[in-house]
Amino acid sequence: MTTIRSLIAIAAKKKWQISRCKQYIHGDLHEEVYMQAPPGLVHSPRLVCKLNKSLYGLKQASRQWYDKLTEVLYSRGYTHSMHDYSLFYRKQASYIVFVAVYVNDVLLTETDSEEINQLKAFLHDKFKIIDLGQLHYFLGLEILYKSDGIIISQRKFVLDLLKEYECLHSPALTSPLDSTVKLKAKEGTPLSDPTFYRKLIGKLNFLTNTRLDIAYGVQHLSQFMQDPREPHLQAAYHMLRYLKKDPTLGLYFSNADNLPLAAYGDSDWAACPDSRRSVSGYIVFLEGSPISWKSKKQETIFLSSAEAEYRALRKVVGELVWLSRLLEELTVSIDLPIPIHCDSLSALHIARNPVFHERTKHIEVDCHFVRIKLQEGLISLHHIGTCQQLADVITKALTKIKHFSVLGKLGVISSHPT
Repeated sequence: MTTIRSLIAIAAKKKWQISRCKQYIHGDLHEEVYMQAPPGLVHSPRLVCKLNKSLYGLKQASRQWYDKLTEVLYSRGYTHSMHDYSLFYRKQASYIVFVAVYVNDVLLTETDSEEINQLKAFLHDKFKIIDLGQLHYFLGLEILYKSDGIIISQRKFVLDLLKEYECLHSPALTSPLDSTVKLKAKEGTPLSDPTFYRKLIGKLNFLTNTRLDIAYGVQHLSQFMQDPREPHLQAAYHMLRYLKKDPTLGLYFSNADNLPLAAYGDSDWAACPDSRRSVSGYIVFLEGSPISWKSKKQETIFLSSAEAEYRALRKVVGELVWLSRLLEELTVSIDLPIPIHCDSLSALHIARNPVFHERTKHIEVDCHFVRIKLQEGLISLHHIGTCQQLADVITKALTKIKHFSVLGKLGVISSHPT
């Protein structure tokens, strides 16, 4: 999804046309596969069908379809990206075309409409495709075109979710989680139907593709999937009532010409009351629009907040290394060094200090990857005050005033009037 968001953001800024087509995925099989005869077919009870091509639901289907599509695109001169195998491109002196594939959904964006038309005709000759024209809907994402940019939201998905869980008429709330409530794994009455909770969290997780404001809350509630309790379900309903406040919130990608990259990394030390592990998170912005973010509980327990913050820096630097290479393939030139904003002076000192000492000798070696990239000039580290730390929204539950303040700086706006 980071690749999809980046591609749409760049297309908005460079004013490229984005179109979508759908294809029927019946890839060739390289092994013998048999299936039971379909209902309604009069046959002997011992009869089975041998497949000549893959079908929907077959374990081999996605792999075989990808191999077949790759072969066809190769034959037309396309190359797959080395940084995301779902992305293909063809670069010529007069045009550039990008093809992003998600199962049988295909996005095409280009600088030359003639090549796109020829590519669609070529694909239609090889497969049966449906040309859906300009991109307006993709994988549950709604794309709205404005004079100054593009907005991506999941408005319909949110409204369907509120209707399914009977929250359309519930009072709206102003923050995803109650900052005064600390959820614990074994506290409260176990749910009689854990599947109900798991299904709800799974749908909320899909919503984080455009709603980074609920990324921390969904990550937090996902910790209780194995044994959900009543307080966990109440917190999930709290999040639904927050979504009701503005179902149209989405990512805004400006069509401004400049493309600066910047990142924020943060950590909430020993946030988990059960394991005492910290929660780390980062947000990467392209011209003020978020294209990548993550909220995750750290794998190990750290002895100090400085170590936890340093680990958070390690995660965001790793993402920036990959993103810088991907954006280079997408013909975006990035100004180096890329600024990373952190509110921990101790973590910044560790990253800049080439000498190992008592405070750092027990930190994993991979964390010092930050120091290497700092010396190479890929990144620059900047200290900011806690009140300016935008990554707070994906590392902890904020009060409604703080949440509203951060939300206004994240590049998310309403796609429709409420």
